[in-house]
Amino acid sequence: MHGAKVGATDDLDLYGVFIGSAENVLGLDPLEHFVWSTASDDRRNGPEDVDLTLYSLKKWAGMAARGNATALHFLFAEATATSDPVWALIQEQAHLFLSKRSSLQFLGFADNQLRRITGEMGKGAKGTRPEYECKFGYDSKAAMHCLRLYYECIELMREGKITLPRPEREYLISVREGAFTLEQFKAEAERLRLEAELAAERSPLPDESARKEISELVARVHLEFWKRVS
Repeated sequence: MHGAKVGATDDLDLYGVFIGSAENVLGLDPLEHFVWSTASDDRRNGPEDVDLTLYSLKKWAGMAARGNATALHFLFAEATATSDPVWALIQEQAHLFLSKRSSLQFLGFADNQLRRITGEMGKGAKGTRPEYECKFGYDSKAAMHCLRLYYECIELMREGKITLPRPEREYLISVREGAFTLEQFKAEAERLRLEAELAAERSPLPDESARKEISELVARVHLEFWKRVS
């Protein structure tokens, strides 16, 4: 989706949104998400592995309304052949989910990546990426994602959108392939962080997302979907 994949070195991460039955949504035990992976919890994913993460529409909408970076990507990613027509109703109202507040999510996510690179925040649930650390002296893949998040934040704050694949994908690939030393990367991350913070400060986006309108939209989409499939 970001356009920064390199060869056949990465696993495949699939994300989606689903609408459950009325019982799943309105009953006592709502189904909020589904997670599945070909890899076990005690090892890192390899190139042949697949991770699948599905969110209920309500769960996803709540995440997006809070400015979650992963959830907001859904609004700007191209619909797939498996997308139900009701998803277009969500993407047509993407502006309802956008706010200055989302900058905190992007900046926080980028900071987490940076702190893992420097060792301030551990190395993640499944350990380090020795194929990058041994070659470049630090996790250059995490560095690529850190800078990507800053670029996405800047664009979102200034223009109210996230372009996918990323326009700077060649630059991001070069970062992943070790174009920077660790010190050069840290300097670049600091530059982009300051630019992202300034973009958020000057952003024309509202301070908060339109929660009332989002609630109405989510309810309408559920009802239209159930009416069509019943």
